[in-house]
Amino acid sequence: MESIFHEKQEGSLCAQHCLNNLLQGEYFSPVELSSIAHQLDEEERMRMAEGGVTSEDYRTFLQPSGNMDDSGFFSIQVISNALKVWGLELILFNSPEYQRLRIDPINERSFICNYKEHWFTVRKLGKQWFNLNSLLTGPELISDTYLALFLAQLQQEGYSIFVVKGDLPDCEADQLLQMIRVQQMQRPKLIGEELAQLKEQRVQKTDLERVLEANDGSATLDEDEEDLQRALALSRQEIDMEDEEADLRRAIQLSMQGSSRSISQDTPHTSDTHLTSEELRKRREAYFEKQQQQQQQQQGPPGQLSQPCERPTTSSGALGSDPGDAMSEEDMLQAAVTMSLETVRNNFKSEGKK
Repeated sequence: MESIFHEKQEGSLCAQHCLNNLLQGEYFSPVELSSIAHQLDEEERMRMAEGGVTSEDYRTFLQPSGNMDDSGFFSIQVISNALKVWGLELILFNSPEYQRLRIDPINERSFICNYKEHWFTVRKLGKQWFNLNSLLTGPELISDTYLALFLAQLQQEGYSIFVVKGDLPDCEADQLLQMIRVQQMQRPKLIGEELAQLKEQRVQKTDLERVLEANDGSATLDEDEEDLQRALALSRQEIDMEDEEADLRRAIQLSMQGSSRSISQDTPHTSDTHLTSEELRKRREAYFEKQQQQQQQQQGPPGQLSQPCERPTTSSGALGSDPGDAMSEEDMLQAAVTMSLETVRNNFKSEGKK
């Protein structure tokens, strides 16, 4: 397909593209076709002048040329005269004279089609037919079985079809396609359709980029929000741990204060801060006996004796040990805390019985 010469549409130069695609080369330019058009206009002017330059027909003829215009349009007369240089002739395909010949279109070599001032070529290259319309993005392969239907469809749409008679100049594509046959997987689109499709693709790409940018932004926001949530959760955990530690410290302090108050209330003060072991033992025994009497009064009716309360012990040993055993202040504090807890437990039990 790359070897096939195919001029694409530029302005209104479809007649130029039609001729060059037919001849498979850049044989005609707008200047050359304009020269042919001016020559035709001069010949027609001379014939019209024979009837008198003052006649109505002559004055009408002096209007703008009918063989060309400023847009690049050229008439069938210009195309026909351009092909005469190559010994080629145009015959109207649906004329009665041609129809009487009953020639199968597949046996022809090329056609020129026109509709509303648009010209394009259908030509056989090698053993295959191609639509070389300049409005297409490339040559369109036409099968032999579809050729007659294609031409009939053009006639139905209002096209004028001309058969090109004569020997076309040799071209590379014709020689190459005599040896091989090509296949076309995808038919070419119209140039306008391709431009519209490219524009639509650009719009879709722009929309997609916007969506992706928006998604990236939201994803960033989501990640930032997740990081913030994690930071807040860690902060709350740290605050809770600090609050728990503070509550624990306050509980220990209150317990220590309560124990100290119990010891200070139940134990008589002396001016001597350095007590001997014997004096300390006697004070502990007096304190425990007093506590035992209070428990007996709370637990049983009058006259009924309860079991003696066991004295709490500490890691350093029994509080009712030998007088000679010395106790440190730390042991005293631990014993006092244990005793205070035991007292609270007994009071709770007594309240439950009442």
